[in-house]
Amino acid sequence: MSEELAVSADDVAAAADRIAGDIERTPIADSRTLSAVTGADVVVKFENLQFTASFKDRGAANKLRTLTDDERACGVIALSAGNHAQGVAYHAGRLGIPATIVMPASAPFAKVANTEALGAEVVQAGATFAEASETADRLADERGLTWVHPYNDPAVIAGQGTVGIELLDSIDDLDTIMVPVGGGGLIAGIATWVKAHRPNVEIVGIQSETYPGMLAALAGDELAPSKADTIADGIAVKQPGSLTVPIVRELVDDVIAVPETTIERSISLFLEIEKTVAEGAGAAGLAALLEYPDRWRDKRVALVLTGGNIDTRVLASVLLREMAHSGRITSLRIAVSDTPGQLAPLVAAIASAGANVVEIEHRRLFDPISARATNIDVMLETRDARHADRVVDAIEAKGYRVVRSETT
Repeated sequence: MSEELAVSADDVAAAADRIAGDIERTPIADSRTLSAVTGADVVVKFENLQFTASFKDRGAANKLRTLTDDERACGVIALSAGNHAQGVAYHAGRLGIPATIVMPASAPFAKVANTEALGAEVVQAGATFAEASETADRLADERGLTWVHPYNDPAVIAGQGTVGIELLDSIDDLDTIMVPVGGGGLIAGIATWVKAHRPNVEIVGIQSETYPGMLAALAGDELAPSKADTIADGIAVKQPGSLTVPIVRELVDDVIAVPETTIERSISLFLEIEKTVAEGAGAAGLAALLEYPDRWRDKRVALVLTGGNIDTRVLASVLLREMAHSGRITSLRIAVSDTPGQLAPLVAAIASAGANVVEIEHRRLFDPISARATNIDVMLETRDARHADRVVDAIEAKGYRVVRSETT
């Protein structure tokens, strides 16, 4: 190797022994349907079935298990508004270690409440993570707290690497492991173990195109500030770790970025096909297979589904958007005469074509139409895009003018 790395395979093995009673050995299962959709031979590692629904349990548990008696007595501190916060809070509570979690004031109420429910003291400070970090630094100094970093810590990296042990223990003919990448702790740990024991297995990191922080770091660039929101907030990291980047550069075969829309589709597919909830970051590996199907066609590919902590409102929006993109939800605007009895034949035409009316609304006041006419906006549920086309044809065959909303 070109340089000494922060974590060795022995460190990962020691972590596995250390946290064996603390974390779940999560299921690994073949997915025939995802294989048919992507063209790869897909295996899923369900890290969303950890207690806090994220792989972060592993690194947090290992770090806490390595503390000295004095460090345990003083307590720990973490800066997080997501999965890392809950992992540290849960395992610190189990081990009787006081935990302080600093979150920005903008952190979602549910995440604050969940972290407090797990026994941690939550301190909300600052409008941004940078401002919250200043408070966390001050509290750590004042109280003598030990930092539990989400990815830039050898014990955390080694703990995350236990995912790799379980994958190799379960799958003999593995070609590729797809790993979502934010700060790089998970992929650094997995690559450390896998490349030491099965170097021919390809390790590929997946990022959102909105936050390609690891790609920028590997290229020696600084990631430009992004004002765009991302569904994959768990991997929305601007600056990866100083410990993880050298490991990724040395051991990881490739890092690629995927579009937000493909990540959204992957969330929907995990729920519809595997009946499991994937957060945006957790669905990134599947997004890579969907975006580049030829690259991994017929390869035995393991997807690390890293977590399932997605806001229910966001999940509902993702599912509805995917129904619209796939043609199962269609929005139409239909012009009719504004006289009594016009709605009934229109609805009858829709029903005869086998569509279900989800919403319907008359629009008389603000559209540029005759005072003797009205637009009817109707949202329909159909079986698929071809069925939606047949429904539109059936409505137009009755003499109606139909304008169909376009989806991207």
